[in-house]
Amino acid sequence: MSDTIVAIATAHGVSSIAIVRLSGPLSLHIALQISRKEQISPREALLTSLYNKRDTLIDQAILLYFASPKSFTGEDIIEFQCHGGLIVAQEILDTVLEYGARLATPGEFSKRAFLNNKIDLTKAEATAMLIEAKSADAVKILARHLKGELKNFVEESREALLRALAYSEVMIDYAEEDIPDDILRNLSAQLTHLTEQMHKIVESSYRRRGLIEGFRVAIIGKPNVGKSSLLNALLSYDRAIVSEIAGTTRDTIEEQVRIGSHIIRLIDTAGIRVAGDAIEKIGIERSLDSLGEADMVIALFDGSRPFDDEDQQIVALLESVSEKYLVVGINKSDLPKILDIAPLMRFEPIEVSAKRDFGFLTDQIGKILDSLSQGEELMLISTRQIEALKHAKAAVQESMAPLQEGMLEIFSYHLQDALKWVSSISKPYDSEEILDTMFGEFCLGK
Repeated sequence: MSDTIVAIATAHGVSSIAIVRLSGPLSLHIALQISRKEQISPREALLTSLYNKRDTLIDQAILLYFASPKSFTGEDIIEFQCHGGLIVAQEILDTVLEYGARLATPGEFSKRAFLNNKIDLTKAEATAMLIEAKSADAVKILARHLKGELKNFVEESREALLRALAYSEVMIDYAEEDIPDDILRNLSAQLTHLTEQMHKIVESSYRRRGLIEGFRVAIIGKPNVGKSSLLNALLSYDRAIVSEIAGTTRDTIEEQVRIGSHIIRLIDTAGIRVAGDAIEKIGIERSLDSLGEADMVIALFDGSRPFDDEDQQIVALLESVSEKYLVVGINKSDLPKILDIAPLMRFEPIEVSAKRDFGFLTDQIGKILDSLSQGEELMLISTRQIEALKHAKAAVQESMAPLQEGMLEIFSYHLQDALKWVSSISKPYDSEEILDTMFGEFCLGK
């Protein structure tokens, strides 16, 4: 990291302000050259003219200098806050490059902050996701990560595992002596509590992942019940073709829509029935795949037609995915009611009209999503974090049997694996920490 990097830190296009950011050892030198100043004080906003190498005025801008190590990356940082637009920021960038900087690669400022111990991986991931957050719920969760909530949990988990590992290493050194029963009980209780915490966080993260990514909501039903009409109504424009011909929708259609403060990824599926041709069969198979991947399912039934075998097939599908959030709608409520709703009563169906009034349906969806956003449980925000904690939990669980049998070398091996996985969430694991903990907890060699 001996070179100096530069990038335009704001979106390209017409705007009032653009920011060009430098990081690295040449940052201050380049700023002095461009501003024609003899010195620049750290953390003071300086209004100054900026010049290119040909001594031509580029712009009058605000210059900020953050001296190492008190900066985001831990290196010298310079920020030029210039007038926005398509040209000015690019002119400054080109001039900085002429003075010896190079273009930063995507995420390189955050990478340098991590390598210089200014942030850990949890904050780096939260920063990246915060930029693309599409809901207020996502912002709240990511803000908690930036504040260090996940980092604190990881450190507490690491400390518990290191303490258990330190006990194990000491007991291995004194293997000829009997291991006190209370130590085994205490270690077992502590590790059981830790695995329960890990399990709770993983399950909560799976259940609430839509708060970050957008909940996947699949609309299912037999052909011609109004699935595409509902999609178009929720989107407020005709996205899907609507026809009285059954089987018009042959493929899944996915769009984003906001309900309350939540972003949902709405999936219109092909009508589920016995396929009439090969293409329709493929569409139905994709509908079933979407059902499996969805966080929530909206099942529509046609209130103007009798309950039939195709409706019963939809009921059977709902029973097979009972762990998902289910919303059942009786569509075409503006027409005479013929459907026997008795088989649907356990799902608490809602009457809707995709063409006229579907407010009760969106209210129900909003209530479910609101209930998910109210939880205060710690939430993992990426598949990487979830998989790491799952592996850590599994390793701790695998250590329990060897502990009870007094097979401490195997017990330690599994704890080492758990430490590696839980540490990977925020920072690499250093085995020297075991020694520090061992000498801090015990008086060996006196």
